[in-house]
Amino acid sequence: MSHLVDIESTSFADHTTLRTGGTVDSWIVARTEEACIEAVIECDDLGRALLVVGGGSNLVCSDDHFEGTVVQIACPGLRTEQRDGVVHMTVGAGEDWYDLVQLSLEAGSGFLAPLSGIPGLVGATPIQNVGAYGTDVGAVISSVRVWDRIERRVRSIAGSDCGFEYRSSIFKADVDRYVILEVEFVLPLDAGVVIGYQQLADYLGVDLGDVVDGAIVRDAVLSLRRTKGMVLDDSDHDTWSVGSFFVNPVLDPSAAVALPAACPRYEGERGVKVSAAYLIESCGIEPGFQLPGSRARVSSKHTLALCNSGGASTDEVVSLGREIRNRVRDNFGIELQHEPRFVGVRL
Repeated sequence: MSHLVDIESTSFADHTTLRTGGTVDSWIVARTEEACIEAVIECDDLGRALLVVGGGSNLVCSDDHFEGTVVQIACPGLRTEQRDGVVHMTVGAGEDWYDLVQLSLEAGSGFLAPLSGIPGLVGATPIQNVGAYGTDVGAVISSVRVWDRIERRVRSIAGSDCGFEYRSSIFKADVDRYVILEVEFVLPLDAGVVIGYQQLADYLGVDLGDVVDGAIVRDAVLSLRRTKGMVLDDSDHDTWSVGSFFVNPVLDPSAAVALPAACPRYEGERGVKVSAAYLIESCGIEPGFQLPGSRARVSSKHTLALCNSGGASTDEVVSLGREIRNRVRDNFGIELQHEPRFVGVRL
């Protein structure tokens, strides 16, 4: 296969931020769209098990051997153009998200600044409609180019057809169908950011709705994320994680009103989003919590992150997540949903 790098022996532990997971039959790095499509077609034609990955920051993979091929997307590409009062950025799926946010600021748009410091590649952002501090990426995605494994063709899907919702999209709903190749963003040509999240407003010393320069917002968000262990650091085991392990539940108003008044909540179109961290902590799960004998633990900085304290197995991480989910269900009747993609394991 052209434009491919085939790594003969590797494991998920070598390629994920959680640093756990078993060995893999074949690991292919696809450095062009053509190479990516070629690898996927070959696996599909052979009926071979296939997993497509990006930066590995949102994967929880089984400790068992994976009998199949992993295709790692490494397609580069960046085209930036200002026209009609907006910034158009067309970006290869293999580009680094951290760098793209900085490049968008340099191009004149502050919109993505609240999403600074999120690990992973650009191609992963539409899948979960990545969001933070009051901003969701789906709001500025105009189209996504994909390889459709069912129709066996390249398609361009308009942003309005991507089904973007809170931490969800058509790509997440049908995760094995679409291989994301390129994402087009249309960003406002405005360096300012409207602050829409209370914690960020408090940190900046401004009111909700105030406008702050994007470069200042980026610095503030990076600082906030570091206090939570959410910026990758090889020397900090709190960052050996997948970020937030659980999503904030979205409840019917009648269910939300039954929760303690102290539980943070946010009204939305689909219901009331409540704080998963509050629910977890209310069940006696504190920062640094570990099950007896386990090398997986709750982050010392943020109770939504489950981390590998060194030498942990995926089973240990999942067992910790299961304990937390069960406690919240038993205490509040709410079933927490995991945010990362599980491969070969179940909560």
